[in-house]
Amino acid sequence: MTQDSTIVLERPTPKIARVTFANPPVNLIVSETVTRLDEIVRELDDDPDIQVIVFTSGLPDFFFNHFDLAASAAFPVPEGEDAVPTWTDIVLRLSKAPYITIASIRGRTRGGGNELALAFDLRYASREKAMFGQPEVGSGLLPGGGGTERLPRFIGRDRALEVILSSDDYDASTAERWGWITRALPDAELDGFVDTMAARLASFDRESLASAKAMVNRASLPPDADLVTAYSEFAHSLTLPGFLARAASAEVLVAQAGLEYIGIANQQA
Repeated sequence: MTQDSTIVLERPTPKIARVTFANPPVNLIVSETVTRLDEIVRELDDDPDIQVIVFTSGLPDFFFNHFDLAASAAFPVPEGEDAVPTWTDIVLRLSKAPYITIASIRGRTRGGGNELALAFDLRYASREKAMFGQPEVGSGLLPGGGGTERLPRFIGRDRALEVILSSDDYDASTAERWGWITRALPDAELDGFVDTMAARLASFDRESLASAKAMVNRASLPPDADLVTAYSEFAHSLTLPGFLARAASAEVLVAQAGLEYIGIANQQA
């Protein structure tokens, strides 16, 4: 990890890792984020001690946000005609990893960031400060990291359609009620709850944890091929007139306001 990395990996104990994301001002997911996250997941996949990974943010108003679309061409591309896209490979690996992943969520969690959160095993959110959304359609794009595959399994087809088609934001209380997240907690209690859960899981037998997760996965995960197809459809949507027209009109607004592209574009819809 370089000093300028958007991802910080810490090991408070041999059995617990903490991954903190910070890319001011709005925690956009950039090429370095994807590359470093891929390295960390591969590293921990081979670690015989790790049992729990806690994902959090260093920015209070944002968890993992959406992709930095202005720099999407720089995202890592695996070699080989049939290679799985790197981002898709990350979310697939996390869902099937022999350790438990926990998200501790404050702030906005949208687009690719929400899709990453959906790949985690447990999602705990600040009731006052967390917000969730899949904003792609409102910007002329398509979700590409598992939102269209995982959300219907968590919240049902009709609610998934509302979330994806409206491109709106949803608070943590709604997300909890719908089954989008595991639990919403008062902000003052979030850190302590997550730390306690991580320590509890780390105290259990590693093989039992991994085997139980694999058994639940058999009944709940979407096919890998569907996520691969979704990423391809997302990439294609970056070339479509609907997105290109909205992107061009939003660039001036973004420059003037200094805000994230998709949020501004959707406010103008």
